[in-house]
Amino acid sequence: MVDVILGLQWGDEGKGKIVDFFAPKYDVIARFQGGPNAGHTLYVNGEKVVLHQIPSGIFHKGIINLIGNGVVLDPVTLKKECEKVASMGVDVKQNLFISQRTNIIVPSHRALDKAAELAKGDQKIGSTLKGIGPAYMDKTGRNALRVGDLLDPDFKSLYEKLRSKHQQLLGNYNFTEDLTEWEKEFFEAVEFVKSLNIVNGEYFINQKIAEGKKVLAEGAQGSMLDVDFGTFPFVTSSNTISAGVSTGLGVPPNKIGEIIGITKAYCTRVGGGPFPTELFDATGEELRKIGNEFGATTGRPRRCGWIDLVALKFACMINGVTQIVMTKADVLDSFADLEVCTSYKVDGKETDEIPFEISKVAVEPVYKAFKGWSNPIVDCKEWADLPEQMNNYLSFINNYLGVEVKYVSNGPGRDQIIVS
Repeated sequence: MVDVILGLQWGDEGKGKIVDFFAPKYDVIARFQGGPNAGHTLYVNGEKVVLHQIPSGIFHKGIINLIGNGVVLDPVTLKKECEKVASMGVDVKQNLFISQRTNIIVPSHRALDKAAELAKGDQKIGSTLKGIGPAYMDKTGRNALRVGDLLDPDFKSLYEKLRSKHQQLLGNYNFTEDLTEWEKEFFEAVEFVKSLNIVNGEYFINQKIAEGKKVLAEGAQGSMLDVDFGTFPFVTSSNTISAGVSTGLGVPPNKIGEIIGITKAYCTRVGGGPFPTELFDATGEELRKIGNEFGATTGRPRRCGWIDLVALKFACMINGVTQIVMTKADVLDSFADLEVCTSYKVDGKETDEIPFEISKVAVEPVYKAFKGWSNPIVDCKEWADLPEQMNNYLSFINNYLGVEVKYVSNGPGRDQIIVS
């Protein structure tokens, strides 16, 4: 069976640590969508490591890590990541595998990303400019290069054909970018990627399932950034929800088991787009400061606010979430009073549904107040150790969502997780 771990908010929920925590129970960890705009932070022997494309099980011996066909892969980023991981004693050529159907990000994708974002002006979506959107556009436009193409003796001409198409598009933007250095780095990285384990991903993973191996599918970004169901157009370019596992790995839906959703005890968002519970006051700044809310990939300060149960229940519904992990609960230790968004007011009417094109309507969050917990939870080891006020907070969330918070992360360490 394939279990799934994914984010239920706008990304940055702490998926890396949680995958790392669950990894020993599995034989295979597989990324099924997204690109190097996702940064999954791990702490290995006290050292902070941010993985952008390699699955978060890479530091566990004996676990196979697969980059699936639903991912868009930047060879340059992958090479740097592999070098970092190798410097920490991991043999990536032994336990990292890449589907030959995985699409490639080329240098001109980055130029197109930059040109398109600049052209939006005040309406920019906050792209990380990693080339993710243009790469997915080429995928759906049937122009993409894939990892299997790297092994084609004629790959250079295939690349030049795609670059020529991109240069025409860049001309429409009146935008130019010198790709010389990017291309030099790209082709060096291509040679490195060719030395890794390139496999027929869908056969590979289904064979593991047939052998009785346990697979964990690792999502990137968050459910509210899903290209279909997120806060469009301020979304990513892939399906970040559980349905993306089947198309992103080639596994049938009836092989999917547990769907583990991750939410922070509050909310954050990077980049543009609607964020109903965003706080613009000292409380929001305090959340950012205590939670160290800065993007793992870009370093950008994250927008912060109270937990949004309207959005969270929506994410649980479309994913079929069976259990929840709450991260960064310890960040709320410092707050005497907490707020929980239970509904929206849209055009004067109260609703518990996400509006169509939420970016085009004024949304006023309706809150329920809770008392904070005076005792820091960082040293709690058992569920029974949690303060009464926190249990009240969690019980309300469980009842509202109809899904249970079974795990609470109370610190950055890989062992700082309390299980109910």
